[in-house]
Amino acid sequence: MEHIATLIPYLRRYARALTGSQSTGDAYAAAVLEAMIEDPDQVPDAAGARVALFRMFHAIWHSSGAPVTDEERGRAAKAQKRLSVLTPNAREALLLHAMEDFGAADVAKIIGVDHQEAADLIRIGQQELADSARGSVLIIEDEPVIAMDLEAIVADAGHQVFGVAQTHKEAVAIGTDGRPDLILADIRLADESSGIDAVNDLLKAHGDVPVIFITAYPERLLTGEKPEPAFLITKPFRADQVLSAISQAMFFSSTETLV
Repeated sequence: MEHIATLIPYLRRYARALTGSQSTGDAYAAAVLEAMIEDPDQVPDAAGARVALFRMFHAIWHSSGAPVTDEERGRAAKAQKRLSVLTPNAREALLLHAMEDFGAADVAKIIGVDHQEAADLIRIGQQELADSARGSVLIIEDEPVIAMDLEAIVADAGHQVFGVAQTHKEAVAIGTDGRPDLILADIRLADESSGIDAVNDLLKAHGDVPVIFITAYPERLLTGEKPEPAFLITKPFRADQVLSAISQAMFFSSTETLV
């Protein structure tokens, strides 16, 4: 099971992005582990463990239906309504490809379609989510080159750049001069301050704003032991990963503060 343990943080990341919630995503990831504990024959060999693990997740995901129930209210109900009009499997295919770096062939194996359909679903997912939301993005990033890259990605996708901050102090000053629609934040900032602390201060000022965190070490933040982000990008990142995360976060329009 050691080879499975190294993959669990990334399964959690995917599940959280798919459901828009830490708690719901982690529950799905836990269900996969429980299935393997109940039936050790389901534990995949190390060679194909990554694809097999995500395929098991999808078997549970599809058998349980939608990520929020009809009884949900508020944001969850709105998310359910939006989900109901999307092409089946398109969002899943996009996340698997863009955030978890699976090729179309592996996406096909995971969700149970042929290669061409998987490629089509990735393309459809990109378009549907891109069309679902536009907004202003506050970028909190201490490396100028990376910040410029993020600005270009955000602007080219049709979003507005609310502002760019390099430190905790700048982030709070810029982020409270109006209200951004989304916050894109590095974990560690130029003055050795925490992007998490900056985000939490902004959430105290604004209430619920979707947040995406960027880090070179996602496994350190995806332990399940404390409040963690629903949306997390690994450095170095690709443009499609950033855009997919932005679309997902704006789609759900929710986040959870960190401690």
